[in-house]
Amino acid sequence: MQKEKLRYEVDPHNRLIIRPSGKKSRLTYFRRVLDGRFKTGPGNTLLYHIKAPMGEDFKTPHQVKLKGKWSLNKEHDLVLTLDNWRRQTLGDELTLRGEIVDVSSNSLSFEVTTRSEKNLNIKNILKLQGRWQADKHNRLTFKVKKGRGRHDTLTLDGIWEIDKNHRIVYRYEKEQLIRKKKLKKTLTFKGFFDITKRNRLSYNLSSDGKSGFDFRTGLGRLHGNYIKYEIGIGVSDRKEPVNRTLILDGKWKIKKNVGLLFEIKYGGETSAAPNHVGFGASPKTIKFGADAKLTKKDEVKFSIRNEDGKNLGMELKLSRKLLRGDGEAFIKLLKQKKEAALYVGGGWRW
Repeated sequence: MQKEKLRYEVDPHNRLIIRPSGKKSRLTYFRRVLDGRFKTGPGNTLLYHIKAPMGEDFKTPHQVKLKGKWSLNKEHDLVLTLDNWRRQTLGDELTLRGEIVDVSSNSLSFEVTTRSEKNLNIKNILKLQGRWQADKHNRLTFKVKKGRGRHDTLTLDGIWEIDKNHRIVYRYEKEQLIRKKKLKKTLTFKGFFDITKRNRLSYNLSSDGKSGFDFRTGLGRLHGNYIKYEIGIGVSDRKEPVNRTLILDGKWKIKKNVGLLFEIKYGGETSAAPNHVGFGASPKTIKFGADAKLTKKDEVKFSIRNEDGKNLGMELKLSRKLLRGDGEAFIKLLKQKKEAALYVGGGWRW
């Protein structure tokens, strides 16, 4: 005999509510708030551990397992829309009120405060596994791993920026339910920038490159001590993308057998900013290949390529003053070659 379908809800105190789904149910008047706490289970499922019994009219499970589609609402609360699985009712939405408290290269941690039957506030952390990506609107998204190549998408539907330490920072406001006060929340993503494609700026959060943001941009503009990109970030409550200018400060270098390097300093590791992802050391470099030619003004003009030799459509002019060390020897070689252009990249020698 097929078991009766149940309806699930979450009350304002993050407690699970259970009730029958059918009008002709023998449990028509049954509706119970369960005393317990939420956790995440294998495959990023949602578990609810029940502490108090429900009464003689219903068998008390020790744990309720729930499956569905994860998302974030406009308040940055975590939402699970239930699948048609076991006794669940398809389409029921469970909204867990709380806040994102930590992000790593392969996880997102969400804190939920649950009110117990003894009127105590109990904090629990729901840790979802997955990876970070940028969507087609250049928004920051987290792909929640579901197995068999499937995933759900949590979208940070707002504007992000780069701080003085070259970290990606996302800020949003969160309403405090009890005091009805807006609280400012900040997430800091710790990684490093890379440029490997035309009209793209990447921010890697893991060493294997599987987690990170690949942003669509205008053509990068290279200068003596910075790289500048124009980018549009689309959010759902605005008709047009919000335009931002991203500037990476650093130093240009030429290194034998390596190529043209742009060195960026990262930092800002303090206890005041615990929400970070990824890894990184200070400083790190972006590696380029380039066709180099000496100009009449005794500058070196570089036509930029990636490490695979593909043209990135960007040009850079550097003076002798900025090219010290190996760069000075390279300028001497260019003068000897006169009008010839030399390639700077991996394996380059003089």
